[in-house]
Amino acid sequence: MEILADILKITIPALIVFLTAWILLKNMISLDQDKRRQEIILQNSRTVTPIKLQAYERIILFLERISLESLLVRISTTDMSSSQLHTAMLSTIRNEFEHNLSQQIYMSPRAWEVVKNARSNMIRIINTEAETMAPESSGLALSQKLLERIIEIESEPTRAAIDYIKAEVAKMI
Repeated sequence: MEILADILKITIPALIVFLTAWILLKNMISLDQDKRRQEIILQNSRTVTPIKLQAYERIILFLERISLESLLVRISTTDMSSSQLHTAMLSTIRNEFEHNLSQQIYMSPRAWEVVKNARSNMIRIINTEAETMAPESSGLALSQKLLERIIEIESEPTRAAIDYIKAEVAKMI
């Protein structure tokens, strides 16, 4: 019996020391892992945030370039027919969109959806107004109809998308 008491006198303190050491080491390892995880997240944000901002900048530029006034200034010439202007505008919008397609990787799904909707709405407006024109009519007449149409609607689709993108970037910063 005395031997059992001696064994318990040695084993119980050893178990207490072992459990204390085990709990302390477990907590230290856990804290170290959390610290490393936070460092990785911080490092990633330092790398990814500038890339995200550049993507949003490019998308704003895309939206500005496909806005009606910008398109008409860049594409329209005095000798164009309405069908030539119509084709040139649609081609430019599609090319600009394809050029900026990769930016969706860095954008939120909602923001990308807003950009796609703006592009689609611009194409729809251009197609709708072009359908009302005779193919041989002048590009200037189509330009005037498009500008009148944009004035009628509250907000040009590209302007609404730009406002949404700016608000999303403001949340990031």
